[in-house]
Amino acid sequence: MKTNEQATAYIKTPLGIAQITGDENGISIISIADEGEISPEIPVVLQEGVTQLQGYFDGKRTTFDFKLNPKGTEFQQKVWQTLLEIPFGKTCSYMDLSKKLGDVKAIRAVASANGKNPLWIVVPCHRVIGTDGSLTGYAGGLWRKKWLLEHENPSRKQELLF
Repeated sequence: MKTNEQATAYIKTPLGIAQITGDENGISIISIADEGEISPEIPVVLQEGVTQLQGYFDGKRTTFDFKLNPKGTEFQQKVWQTLLEIPFGKTCSYMDLSKKLGDVKAIRAVASANGKNPLWIVVPCHRVIGTDGSLTGYAGGLWRKKWLLEHENPSRKQELLF
């Protein structure tokens, strides 16, 4: 593989087919689709990310430590970095996130950056919920958000609102 050449792999997860794309600088995209072809081989630069994602779905991993390289604006990067601080099994609201970033008036911009997160699960945008506890705004579909939150905190199963 040439320097900075992007590699892509597709793996089966309980929520669909995950696409993982990256290079030696880190993984830049993890997304989900309802269907697709599963990769027969995983490129070397993606193997650690794939292994850690599989560990997450197997219930054996609560954090990720492979190299990330998401593409986005400075503000988006700041929001995504803040999302990484939300602990496994916990949630926060868009308002909480805006306050943590220092500007409650930026709630719509924060929500927009959250929605543009290119690293599904690893940058845990699924842990951001409405102020009233409702599941709101999830690009992968609210059923996936609900599944992820229940996977991370099974005792919350009864609490999650649609």
